[in-house]
Amino acid sequence: MSNHLVNETSPYLLQHADNHTDWYPWCSEAFEKARKEDKPVFLSIGYSTCHWCHVMAHESFENPVTATLLNNSFVAIKVDREERPDIDSVYMAVCQAYTGSGGWPLNIFMTWDKKPFFAGTYFPPYQRYGIPGFNSLLNTVKEQWDNNRDSLLKSAEQITRQLRIQKNSNIEDTAGSAGDTASMADSAFHIFSETFDNEAGGFGSAPKFPSAQNILFLILYSVQNSSDTAFSMASRTLLQMRKGGIFDHIGYGFSRYSTDRHFLVPHFEKMLYDNAMLIMAYSAAYSVSKEEIFLDTAVKTADYVLREMVSGGGGFYSAQDADSEGTEGKFYTWALDEITEVLGKEKGEEFARVFDITAGGNFDGMNIPNLLKSGIIKNSFTEETAKLYNYRKKRTKLHLDNKHLASWNALMAAALSMLYRASGIKKYLDAAVKSVQFIEKNLYNGEVLYTSFCSGKCSGSGFLDDYAFYTTALVEVYNSTLDKSFLDKACYFCDETVKRFADNTNGGYFLSEPGNNELFINPKETYDGAMPCGNSVLAYNFVRLYGITQKNSYKILAEKQLAFMMANAKDYPAGYSMSLIAGMIYENPPVHITIVLENNMDKNNIDKSKLPFLADIEVVEAGGKYSLLNNKTTYYICKNHACLPPSNEIA
Repeated sequence: MSNHLVNETSPYLLQHADNHTDWYPWCSEAFEKARKEDKPVFLSIGYSTCHWCHVMAHESFENPVTATLLNNSFVAIKVDREERPDIDSVYMAVCQAYTGSGGWPLNIFMTWDKKPFFAGTYFPPYQRYGIPGFNSLLNTVKEQWDNNRDSLLKSAEQITRQLRIQKNSNIEDTAGSAGDTASMADSAFHIFSETFDNEAGGFGSAPKFPSAQNILFLILYSVQNSSDTAFSMASRTLLQMRKGGIFDHIGYGFSRYSTDRHFLVPHFEKMLYDNAMLIMAYSAAYSVSKEEIFLDTAVKTADYVLREMVSGGGGFYSAQDADSEGTEGKFYTWALDEITEVLGKEKGEEFARVFDITAGGNFDGMNIPNLLKSGIIKNSFTEETAKLYNYRKKRTKLHLDNKHLASWNALMAAALSMLYRASGIKKYLDAAVKSVQFIEKNLYNGEVLYTSFCSGKCSGSGFLDDYAFYTTALVEVYNSTLDKSFLDKACYFCDETVKRFADNTNGGYFLSEPGNNELFINPKETYDGAMPCGNSVLAYNFVRLYGITQKNSYKILAEKQLAFMMANAKDYPAGYSMSLIAGMIYENPPVHITIVLENNMDKNNIDKSKLPFLADIEVVEAGGKYSLLNNKTTYYICKNHACLPPSNEIA
């Protein structure tokens, strides 16, 4: 038995293609069916490595009784949030308005014209945890649709009107300016200081997300303000995450978040974007402190990605699941006797002492390897770790979400490029370049950038995040190669972003192209979540491209976008770390280096390891105001509104 998802390419949709529930993808056919048959629409949004999505699927969507209720009284639609961030953004706002919170699975009841009248996340099959049972809820919604529809439609009108008003308000009476960055950055720093967990690292209470853009903000803040406290918060958090179970000590890489205060017990799924952002954060921390543990963590994380998350063409897969054989974390947890069986009694017991592995366990009777108790990060268990890794691969399997997302691939390309500049290890730059080439070959048709590529097919036209992150990747690869073709492409895609997504009336940029939006609102996201939003990344792009090219057009765009973002940030600056990073770089530009090449010298001969980790670099030919010194490659270096004499060396 299969449903209307059987011909989709999204791994998440294909997971549900054999459900008893007669799922449709998001399409006009489904909404027209609901209209003709006078049925409400049940919309379920998730992603393929989501644990609670799996749970609800097993409990409800695969259940013949529940499926019959859905099939008889509703038109059921499944959406992969990673392929359709616009749908996810709009209906997540609906869920938060109805319930005060959100998450996945995201479940919406709505009319055939896409107006929602009820929302929630996970529903158990029968009432528990204070949550109504799903079957009971379906019967209630059907009864209300049949007998009290006016009330449902009134609720739908109210929530859509409220969200439209909320979207169109907020900026005009609280206008900001690019010059607000310093005060906003100070406010964000104080918020982080007040919520910092001095003992366990991280901010606030459990669950704790990596939120690497916050760490990057603190690192930059520490440099620009000579703040030991800011760097201490960042470095303590990075160190505790490396020690904790959120880091996979056997296969490397980071899980999505920690369910506890100490970073011990992760939500075990591994997302490409988290690992990209954390490579950036650890690379930046190393560039400032030269502490080897930070570089080691960035390298190990990148090696995990290149070993397990890369496709044959150089693109990157999206995620690995938290579950295996129906159990969350089974792939990653260990019994003490397994360790001693694989490593031998003596080495096994020694390994167990260091990595907190006991007979009683530290997680549901099993063990998550970690270094929180021993604190012994530099250890000599390389051979033992390899044995356990190989044993683990044969023990059970993980589901891999094998779609390639343009925005996440771009983020990883940018991260690997930064790691190359921190480490000098060329394989990371090669992988970054290959990833950019993969995007150009498989996710771009010469006119349109696409969101997702899977099984040889592309999904729909790209969103703001796709264009913004791809521009960032091109900027970062240019910084590591000094190949002007990457800079030219970065400028092109940045200009395309402005052309396609700008809100010329109220400022900022829409998530979808205004002409292509099919929902009752077009989201304009400004707040950084698990990863930076498109508007904040775009501010970063404008600032970096202005710094490199010195084009006045990018200066104007940077100032306008920073003013828009600072106006939004006033209520809670700590939620706008990426925008603050952009503003701090704009107000206090990094060193600007103009490299004048000697005749016929290839720019690849320049030692990139001697270039600053964060710098605006341009390569020019000799002539005009830039001449060669001693007929050799010459560096013109400017910082803090002052320029040094030209030199043949980078000090």
